[in-house]
Amino acid sequence: MKSISGEYLKLLFGLKLKQVRQDKKLSLKNISEKTHLSVSYLSEIESGKKYPKPEKLITLSQALEIPFDELVSMNVGKTLNPLMELLESPLIREFPFQMFGINIRNLIDLATNSPHKSGALVRTLSEFMRSYDMRVEHFLFAALRSYQKYHKNYFEDIEKEVVSFQKSCGLSSSPPISYDELKKVAKSLGCEIDIDSLSNYPELLSLRSVFVEGDPDKLLINPKLLPSQKAFIIGREIGYRVLKLKNRPKTSSWIKIESFDQILDNFKASYFSGALHISQKDLVKDLQKFFSQKTWKPDHLLEIMHKYQVTPEMFLYRLSQIIPKHFGIDEIYYLRFSTSDEPDRYHLTKELNMSPLGMPSGINLREHYCRRWLAISQLKDTGCGKSSHKPSEKKPNIPIIDAQRSRFIDQGLDIFNISTVRPLILNNQVFSSMTIGFVITDKFKKTVKFWNDSSILDAEVNETCERCCLKEEHCSERASESKIYAKKEKIKTREIHLNQLFDDFT
Repeated sequence: MKSISGEYLKLLFGLKLKQVRQDKKLSLKNISEKTHLSVSYLSEIESGKKYPKPEKLITLSQALEIPFDELVSMNVGKTLNPLMELLESPLIREFPFQMFGINIRNLIDLATNSPHKSGALVRTLSEFMRSYDMRVEHFLFAALRSYQKYHKNYFEDIEKEVVSFQKSCGLSSSPPISYDELKKVAKSLGCEIDIDSLSNYPELLSLRSVFVEGDPDKLLINPKLLPSQKAFIIGREIGYRVLKLKNRPKTSSWIKIESFDQILDNFKASYFSGALHISQKDLVKDLQKFFSQKTWKPDHLLEIMHKYQVTPEMFLYRLSQIIPKHFGIDEIYYLRFSTSDEPDRYHLTKELNMSPLGMPSGINLREHYCRRWLAISQLKDTGCGKSSHKPSEKKPNIPIIDAQRSRFIDQGLDIFNISTVRPLILNNQVFSSMTIGFVITDKFKKTVKFWNDSSILDAEVNETCERCCLKEEHCSERASESKIYAKKEKIKTREIHLNQLFDDFT
């Protein structure tokens, strides 16, 4: 059994004490008379608010006529076994229940009031995770996305910290921020930036950065990255220090996730870096001008992106933070897809869906995303998987950018998509596309004047090929048979005939 610490230990001991007392048919008043401990103090012990000192534990064991070692042991009876199963579950131990208004006491109450049901719940979740090859971190990232959605992906406190920090250290708020200036700021905060040393470890060159704690700390950054990517990583490091965030991964990209606090702090530091490089004040002005145009001009959007000298991913993601807050357009989503070694396979590698659109996603999803989506069609144009395009020919520093109005057939939603595609810097055989999508509402139409520009392509789309109602003759891009749709239709037909049977016999 894993060690039980802090609050868990107090709660578990309190419940065990209560169980022993009740098994011996003793009241709190009876125990109080035997131990000379007040009823209120005993009640606080049983509720998990206090843990008695050794001399009082001895007094309790004598009053209950139970060996001291047995009383303080974490071995529990059948009644509390489900509770132990609950506390030992990796998912329960790491999941941030407090973010959703649930504390450990709520879980304890569940386990003690319905021990068999709570045990079954934990076993069901464990079986579900094993069956679908899901790890605890998948649930933790899902919790982070819920946290972002609740706040509409905008965090005023971090935005203010960025402005305050820029003023205090004399860092220019006008874009772009000097890379050398960022290095100096990081050094002044106790972290040296090292661009050379990671080259000495070829096996680690798939990582973007490695943090080495010391005096001073060192941040080893992959020399192959673009200057804009290096600048973002330094900005994130500054974010850790300015926001006083203590839970951090040692590497980027992730190798091991240790807790939700680590994921949350990484998100906050990354948000800080995004706000540092792309001032919300400047971006709002730029977007107001861009949205006021009556024609779609992708080059204008590229000019804005170039102004801040950031990656397409960072820029579009920043839009998902600023547009809901400052333009009142909050039914949006952000998606990142990448190609793979498998023929005609595309992976959804990042997702933040704040729209009503139901979008199949998840671990090891073997379905084929609709090939009519702008992001997928862009990736298809790269040749898919091991691309035949050379980086010099594709100009990785200049992303391809386009727009599409998508009509989701089954869900009856119209979406305006802006998408970019480029090869990955650390693996130019793999292409990545970033998309920000907006549900076309009256608010969107009033704000984005070019939404109905005739030069923008329209497309009828669905979620995945497997879920699509379109016949093969109506979709030349289909990558798989509509197996899931056909199965659902078969069930519907069976239900119709079953109801007819009931009508005939009543």
